Amino acid sequence: MKKILSLIVSVAILGFMYWKIGPENRGKLLDIFAQCDRLWMTLSLGMVIPLTLFTSWRLQQLMPKAGQLGFGEANKLILVASVLNLILPSKMGDIAKAYFLRDRGHLNGSLALSLVVFEKSCDMLSLLLWCVFGLAIYPRKDGVFWLMTAAVAGMLVCGCLLLGSKPFAQFFFKTAGRFAPKKIGAKLAQFAGSWGEMHDYFWASKARLFKVTATSVFIWFLHLLQIWMFILALRASVPFVRNLALSPLAILAGLLPVPTFGGAGTRDGALVALYAPYFATPVALALGLLCTARYLLPAIGGLPFIGQYFGVVKSMDKAGLSSKAA
Repeated sequence: MKKILSLIVSVAILGFMYWKIGPENRGKLLDIFAQCDRLWMTLSLGMVIPLTLFTSWRLQQLMPKAGQLGFGEANKLILVASVLNLILPSKMGDIAKAYFLRDRGHLNGSLALSLVVFEKSCDMLSLLLWCVFGLAIYPRKDGVFWLMTAAVAGMLVCGCLLLGSKPFAQFFFKTAGRFAPKKIGAKLAQFAGSWGEMHDYFWASKARLFKVTATSVFIWFLHLLQIWMFILALRASVPFVRNLALSPLAILAGLLPVPTFGGAGTRDGALVALYAPYFATPVALALGLLCTARYLLPAIGGLPFIGQYFGVVKSMDKAGLSSKAA
């Protein structure tokens, strides 16, 4: 039901945007794709492959030696998670990886959940890091700019404290649970336990922590590079360093707690607003479609493997997936 609602909201937002630009600009949108640079388009869409491979390699590095994944199986897990992210609510496809790791006997449930939590935390902090870096060198500084910079920097500092300080993490979850509704508070209390185990596991090996963190920062550099390559494929132009500031903000807009289908709609609106100084609305909407393709292509790649995990998926209680994984 949540996914249906999300799809309706995304279609409504996009429908309004496409209606707003008028029939002439809608026609231009088709021309933009017809006249795109085919080499850059091929290269930019092809970036999905190295991104998947590096993400799979990172998953291998996260594993303890006793439960090491093969590279092929790690790739399958990443691709299948991409499929499930389009089906399950709230990006639960990523959490489902913990269920698969437990089911295949690679890890015990709580450690598997901790591993996936750390993986997604590294992703978010890497995205925020590139966003702060881009905003720091972005030349157009006004009141809105400083507000965005303060908000993003605050999230980055809070995230680093959560990962770096166990007492701060305990205080954060305890305080959040006190003000949250009863059901959410119970989940936060359980999540705090997994977070503590994750903290103990990853800080036990500084080498592994550094390797995974550095790889996450590099993976997100590739994500932002891919979006810049999309812009070149559409025969538009934005300085690369400015793209480092704008594209993370658009991605963050797609992660807002608004019921949308994979961020479609909110992310597209952010692209239109943020890139307005550099190219017209039809180009920004075309860029939004390509950004959505970033999520669809890995999901398509995961479809041949979903059958291997279907038994596990079918048995999962979606509402209590994290607790079952533990």
